[in-house]
Amino acid sequence: MRAPNKTQSRRGAASESAVGKLVAGVDAIEVKATIPDHQIDAALARYDLTVDNDEERYIYFFDTPQLDLLKAGIIARARRVLGEQHDSTVKFRPVTPTEVGKEWRDLDGFKLEADASEKGVVKSASLTMPVAKGLVKKVAAGEKPIEAVFTKEQEDFLHAVGGQRIDFESLAVFGPLQAHRWKFEDPACPWRITAELWKREDGARLMEVSIKSPVAQAAVAIADFMAFLAEVGAEQDLDQQTKTRWALTHHAAVARAAVKKQAATT
Repeated sequence: MRAPNKTQSRRGAASESAVGKLVAGVDAIEVKATIPDHQIDAALARYDLTVDNDEERYIYFFDTPQLDLLKAGIIARARRVLGEQHDSTVKFRPVTPTEVGKEWRDLDGFKLEADASEKGVVKSASLTMPVAKGLVKKVAAGEKPIEAVFTKEQEDFLHAVGGQRIDFESLAVFGPLQAHRWKFEDPACPWRITAELWKREDGARLMEVSIKSPVAQAAVAIADFMAFLAEVGAEQDLDQQTKTRWALTHHAAVARAAVKKQAATT
């Protein structure tokens, strides 16, 4: 990583009052930044992050080739974590925290949080439920319907929070993406850092680093984490996008191309 420049040194600037309004009502905040592809290998080497000390995951998304769920603010995904509990998640964003009913807040697996990046702050509500081992693979192989990995509580949650119902028969399976996840510390950063590296089947990679902070420390966390990234020489990623959009946009394009090719041959 290279030395920071003047532009990077301003990355940590944040208005405490403005940030306070943006994160009001959520339970926690996660500050995220992506590492440009050409810096990924250096970042892995700097913190000795290897496949031997990671948490390996496989991520599956479910959406239409036109990304109708994503356009409606819905994310539906399933995860296989090697050696750990598999799960599925439905997420809706953006949300207004005061409009999320207490009955959902009391459920295990519920999260009401804010994601902060250099592009702004987005509040989301999600519900994660355990999935039996082997089920996600069967769904991906077409042996089980997509709705099998989601519970009635998750469907009711989306309807209550976002006013949406999912038409599972219209969805396709996107993935899996291989994901490696690490947690580590740096003396220059007061928060524990999480790094996640996603790999698509076309070889493209996206690395995200993040920290979690109490809402009361949101402004300080955003400013300090961005300043930390500048100090260690991480470039500002002008193409920064969420891992989800990066994955879904690619897979949806592949799905549309396949449909178009099939139509041309019939």
